[in-house]
Amino acid sequence: MRRLNLELAERSYPILIGGGLVSRADIILPYLRNPRVALVSNTTVAPLYMDALAEALEKLGVGVTPIILPDGEAHKNWESLNLIYDVLLATRCDRGTTIVALGGGVIGDLAGFAAATYQRGVPFIQVPTTLLSQVDSSVGGKTGINHPRGKNMVGAFWQPKLVLADTDTLKTLPDRELSAGMAEVIKYGLIRDLPFLGWLEANMDGLLARDGDLLGYAIERSCVNKAEVVAADELETAREGGRALLNLGHTFGHAIETGMGYGEWLHGEAVAAGTMMAVELSRRLGWLSATDVARVRALMQRAGLPVKGADLGAERYLELMSHDKKVVAGNLRLILLKGLGNAVTFADAPREEIVATIEACCRE
Repeated sequence: MRRLNLELAERSYPILIGGGLVSRADIILPYLRNPRVALVSNTTVAPLYMDALAEALEKLGVGVTPIILPDGEAHKNWESLNLIYDVLLATRCDRGTTIVALGGGVIGDLAGFAAATYQRGVPFIQVPTTLLSQVDSSVGGKTGINHPRGKNMVGAFWQPKLVLADTDTLKTLPDRELSAGMAEVIKYGLIRDLPFLGWLEANMDGLLARDGDLLGYAIERSCVNKAEVVAADELETAREGGRALLNLGHTFGHAIETGMGYGEWLHGEAVAAGTMMAVELSRRLGWLSATDVARVRALMQRAGLPVKGADLGAERYLELMSHDKKVVAGNLRLILLKGLGNAVTFADAPREEIVATIEACCRE
């Protein structure tokens, strides 16, 4: 088992990575305020792993209230959030009850937002079961739901007490979901860890073949990078750089997700296409070479990810991007690359270059 810590003073917590962890109630028990949990999952993950975790907890004297939600990004909304509240209230869960998220990024975001807001805050534990959630969304405390006008526009920062990433759960992950998670893994190499980018190029075939040792290392390296960034800028308040750099490709990608309808593109797929737009715009600004762009495109394609954006039209992209959380005083701030491994926040990209980039990246 690999262990690292996200250092946030009194809100610091461990991230544990390894096989066979999903039923390790003995690891979870010390992080419970009271011996009661609300176990939140979805219709896909619950049949695979909920019974094992619930039974392990109950053997140690922990009461378990199961909450099973519909699966998919389309259900990351007020209706699903209220389903959680309904069960918490109906079963009289109090402020000592810990909410445990068992699933991917959607479940983690929903359960985390419920934990941040139920009775003004209850403890929260992440048990992520997808690659994307293990390397990104389970770490850092961002929680929330989607709005028809923008992704993740309603939410709160609420740090978990523990992240328990079981690499064995990736054995049941569909190939498309595994590839989607690779977009976030590749992101860390592009924004701040060039040696990791080279490692991914050398080991992508083994990662896609689900080699446990390779996946464990990739998850650990990704979490180390994210933990360092979050520890330095937890609430994403730095005007330059900081936590916002983790959003490489997300401004374009969120526009794809919202414009196409939540769930049509997986989050990682949209991030991959959005990253190619950010890379292409960086080239147009003179910061990357054509060789750099080709290198990123080749790695995305090897990972099974799209490199062409959804054909929404440039004006629709710009409209959707105007709702991005990085917009300040009406100015769109994009995460771009001044070199591979060197991400920056940039608010002065000419509109005509953004339009040209979108149009170029949405053509065959």
